[in-house]
Amino acid sequence: MTIAPRPGVLEIAPYVGGGASVAGVTHPIKLSSNESALGPSPKALHAYAAAAAQVSIYPEGSAVILREAIGQAFGLDPARVVCGNGSDELLTMLANAYLRPGDEALFSEHAFLVYKIATLANSGVPVIVPEKDRRVDVDAMLSHLTPRTRLVYLANPNNPTGTYLTHAEVCRLHAGLSPDTLLVLDAAYAEFVGRNDYDAGTDLASRFANVVMTRTFSKVYGLAGLRIGWALCPPAVADVLNRIRGPFNVSVPAQLAGAAALGDYDHVRRSVDHNARWRAWLTQEIRAAGLEVDDSVCNFLLIRFPQTPGKTSADADRFLCERGLILRGVGSYGLPEALRLTVGPEDANRKVAAALHEFMASR
Repeated sequence: MTIAPRPGVLEIAPYVGGGASVAGVTHPIKLSSNESALGPSPKALHAYAAAAAQVSIYPEGSAVILREAIGQAFGLDPARVVCGNGSDELLTMLANAYLRPGDEALFSEHAFLVYKIATLANSGVPVIVPEKDRRVDVDAMLSHLTPRTRLVYLANPNNPTGTYLTHAEVCRLHAGLSPDTLLVLDAAYAEFVGRNDYDAGTDLASRFANVVMTRTFSKVYGLAGLRIGWALCPPAVADVLNRIRGPFNVSVPAQLAGAAALGDYDHVRRSVDHNARWRAWLTQEIRAAGLEVDDSVCNFLLIRFPQTPGKTSADADRFLCERGLILRGVGSYGLPEALRLTVGPEDANRKVAAALHEFMASR
């Protein structure tokens, strides 16, 4: 006899992160997890190391060090900022707080897997909306709304496609929601977007009672291993999340490192500039090799492979792994024909481009 979990839990396919090792390869190049090509700010590393003397003491419960640093960096009220163990925790907490059994959570077909996991874990109903050319279709999203829609998750820009919605399109989506439906804008890759028609969600989350924006320190700030995320919330939502989150969910070393990373504007600029340069270069090289890749605004590219035997994404994955190059298969995102490539350091970018040319030229 076993104790049964709540309905939906056993429907969850456990999340599997990007690979980090290849059998027989001593020093593989990991380009599978959208980590920072330049790594963290030296100031963040120094702050983290300096915090070692404090690890025997519980942190202040509300992550005030980090919340105040976020408020200063972005011109926000720290009282409306809730910090988490990565933005994943915050995305999950929102489902924990607002989904009742049978409620619906809406998201696009190639969206971040955590949305479906969090929905099923709360006995909710995932409503998966078709995309158009690997881009969120606002009209389709609006057409799938029902009276039971409680949460709408929007990754903007989206992982793993690298596409985004303009601020005007997000506003149109929000305008179609009922006041008791919460729009969650997951802006994990916001810092990489260099488009004038884009807004991470600060505007809507500042003005409306049913919009939350989540952000992370795992990408441009290079602190994925510390698990730091934050959300800008309406006051009522911040109150709810602070009632259910763990009381010490962000460590002091992580808070100090995050605060230092926010203050190192030069490092962030170098990371963004590096990404823009090599993203464009990789896009050109991949297309020159005869492969399809959409324009991306993130720190990764979605490469689509032909269905021809010997040239499929699975064939490419094996070919690249044999050369110590690890990309991310995205079949679990409904894209079995594709691999996702993180923009890496210059040497890694040149090696993966050369390998893709070799793969496509081989018989």
